[in-house]
Amino acid sequence: MTNPTTTKRIALITGANKGLGFEIARQLGQQHHTVLVGARDAERGERAAQHLRGEGLDAHFVPLAVTSDASVTAAATLIEERFGRLDVLVNNAGISLDDAPPSQLSFERLIETYDTNVFGVVRVTQALLPLLRRSDRARIVNMGSAMGSLTYTSDPENMRSGILLLAYASSKAALHSVTVQFANELRAEGIKVNVADPGYAPTDLSGGQGFNTIEEGAGPAVRLATLDENGPTATILALEGVIPW
Repeated sequence: MTNPTTTKRIALITGANKGLGFEIARQLGQQHHTVLVGARDAERGERAAQHLRGEGLDAHFVPLAVTSDASVTAAATLIEERFGRLDVLVNNAGISLDDAPPSQLSFERLIETYDTNVFGVVRVTQALLPLLRRSDRARIVNMGSAMGSLTYTSDPENMRSGILLLAYASSKAALHSVTVQFANELRAEGIKVNVADPGYAPTDLSGGQGFNTIEEGAGPAVRLATLDENGPTATILALEGVIPW
């Protein structure tokens, strides 16, 4: 049982058993956060938490499937009972299922993508907001993408305009809008809500390809999770700086 009055900041990262989520958890743990490893698979989630504990970090597994109301509610209850509050929420869980051009993509692929990338973020954020409101400096970070930037993807001179990913790109654009809506609601409470763009990092989602390392890709999310009171809200932070919606 963890003392709810602990002075260590408590951070939940969804989809944290591997890839970017795991690295974000590691880097926040290295900055003296208690990190909660959210994952659907209990074996993989507990293994990831054990790995982090083996590095001397304060890490705990939290069962969490972002597409399940029951799972999200149970995770919120567990966090409240064990920790009493939440200081950082990183909505990292995401999928990319596009296997056809926009004119041929199935509705099943589209719906499944939105259920995780958009509805899952709203579901988790709404459930954990009461615990975030108990923090004196709550931060919400949603993992977005430059592929969700309408400024970039509508520009025929931008390489991203040639990458046709109806489900993934539109879900990230929707997530960006969700971020702005929460940021506007919570601005007066001092809760900052931003998007982190990890760039093209070698993850399962990118097929193991990428220009940046996993460590670099985690950087924007970690910076947004640790913003001071003068930091921004309702922005997208990438490795190269703030990018347009």
